[in-house]
Amino acid sequence: MRAGRFAGLIHVAALAALAAAPSDAQAQAPPPPAPATSTGESAVRVRGFFEVGGRTFTASKSFEAVLGSSSGAFFGAGGEVLIGRNLFVSFGVSRFQSDGERVVVFDDEAFPLGIATTVKVVPIEISAGWRFGDPQRSVIPYLGGGLAWHKYTETSEFADSGDDVEFTKAGFQLLGGAEWRLGRWFGIAGEAGWMSVPDAFTEPTGAAAAFGEDDLGGAVFRVKVVIGR
Repeated sequence: MRAGRFAGLIHVAALAALAAAPSDAQAQAPPPPAPATSTGESAVRVRGFFEVGGRTFTASKSFEAVLGSSSGAFFGAGGEVLIGRNLFVSFGVSRFQSDGERVVVFDDEAFPLGIATTVKVVPIEISAGWRFGDPQRSVIPYLGGGLAWHKYTETSEFADSGDDVEFTKAGFQLLGGAEWRLGRWFGIAGEAGWMSVPDAFTEPTGAAAAFGEDDLGGAVFRVKVVIGR
């Protein structure tokens, strides 16, 4: 009789343990993972960059006559805003400067005047464009375009009043390139572009007026060091 009661108690305890087992497993099981979120499609990121490069001028005869070359190096800096996965807006300022000599042009030929001169071109650029592909990739191509305001100065140390030239003209630009992400906060971009600044040399400006060239634009090639995500 006692053995039967003992066996019954064991049976009841076993059933209670089986009934409690699912509840204990649920209590001890880790919570399900949170649903995956977007990789920053709606995020806004701000970055900075430094750049060096070279440009060739559409007014090639004028620049060759005064500076001895229609191309030269420049440097600059700026910032960029990335909106979502693909859209970008950038702002930059660069500077080209070279020394040469004033000339007089006769019958499409330039004659130096022996007066040293310095030419500076400072573009202020605002561009927008589209980055292609997954932002997590190590190489991200992009295309864009925008506007730029070009400040041109041509000065000589002993120039007479009115001989120096200074003006600011607006133009447009197209650009394309690719960015190589070398780390979470660091990248390098190679970029090529074309600038057009029509009717820039509308005032008598030495060689430019004599050769009939009025566009201050040209081809641009640059390397950017990007700091930011």
